[in-house]
Amino acid sequence: MSERRLPRWSEFAPLLRPQVPKLNPTERRLDRAHTIGDLRTIARKRTPRAVFDYTDGAAEGEVSLLRARRLFRDIQFNPRVLRDVSSPNTAVDILGAPSSLPFTFAPTGFTRMMNHEGERAVVRVAERIGIPYALSTMGTTSIEDVATAGPDARKWFQLYVWKDREASENLVRRAWDAGYEALVLTVDVPVAGARLRDVRNGMSIPPALTPRTVLDGAMHPAWWINLLTTEPLTFASVRHWDGTVAELLNKMFDPTVTIEDLRWLRDLWPGKLVIKGIQSLPDALDVVEHGADAVVLSNHGGRQLDRAPTPLELLPTVVGAVGERTEVYLDTGITSGADIVAALALGARACMVGRAYLYGLMAGGERGVAKSVDILRAEITRTMQLLGVNSVAELTPDHVTIRR
Repeated sequence: MSERRLPRWSEFAPLLRPQVPKLNPTERRLDRAHTIGDLRTIARKRTPRAVFDYTDGAAEGEVSLLRARRLFRDIQFNPRVLRDVSSPNTAVDILGAPSSLPFTFAPTGFTRMMNHEGERAVVRVAERIGIPYALSTMGTTSIEDVATAGPDARKWFQLYVWKDREASENLVRRAWDAGYEALVLTVDVPVAGARLRDVRNGMSIPPALTPRTVLDGAMHPAWWINLLTTEPLTFASVRHWDGTVAELLNKMFDPTVTIEDLRWLRDLWPGKLVIKGIQSLPDALDVVEHGADAVVLSNHGGRQLDRAPTPLELLPTVVGAVGERTEVYLDTGITSGADIVAALALGARACMVGRAYLYGLMAGGERGVAKSVDILRAEITRTMQLLGVNSVAELTPDHVTIRR
């Protein structure tokens, strides 16, 4: 039986590891985040409910989003061991140019609503780390101001075709003149999806001062102070709007767009053309035949048609059919770097992430976006090493099994 004794100072001292407290509250918050889920938790506390729900929510019963996340959770990784994984390389070529990581920042609307730094913060992070960033037609910073904020970033412009075709053409020309390298045409929004969280929250752009929002504002004073003391929250490509998001989409977007309109856009746009919102093999084949340089398998993050096909499930079939002729990207349901690795193994050239960096933006502005990238990078790198691969090119379908 061991005898008890008082510890010697020489034995006790090494256990004392005092940490200098960080004075910056944003840094303290972000230090607590080790996963995208942690950033989501912080974001929920930092932003009004309507704003958080706009980002976090999906359409109707949110089945599409839940299915996408469940399918990623059902992935089984099949590692190979006794491999030298001392020098993992996460870089890939996207649209003919290098990207330091196998994902892009997806286009998101109303980004300054999540945090007053908005799109400028996101493009600056994209520029520093060397990945593409897609600015949304429904962005809250202009095409030109984003270009100024990230002059050396790889910038893409996401387009919704408006009923006013002349206005759409003007946006496309402005993007080309400002140095955007790719146009991302979103094709899964002929009309607005039924985003019931927004309906129940009375979500409007800009947020209206109602008894509910005033009460919520009392619990999130920093968000409201930033909103009211910075430039007005408006659409960068729309002059003025006082209604709900769904009302705006249904008023502005053209539900008559068909595959033939791709010819018009292909002739108008000199750069790379990406088609986002593909949810079937026939549509993938059609857009490739009409000049798409890349397709994004996406159901809009579950925000349009509920119970839509799950992009990860479509991926192997679409890659097998068009992967030799065009690049195939994937979004919807991605919450970790491991999810991205799974999609790459099943044939995706890269992924698009949206909510992941928006949670970071809400949690801590530009530093929060950078934190989301740090988390995803670490998870991608570690997952690759544990799978026994040193590069994205070494990933194959044999590395994953979808368990049912």
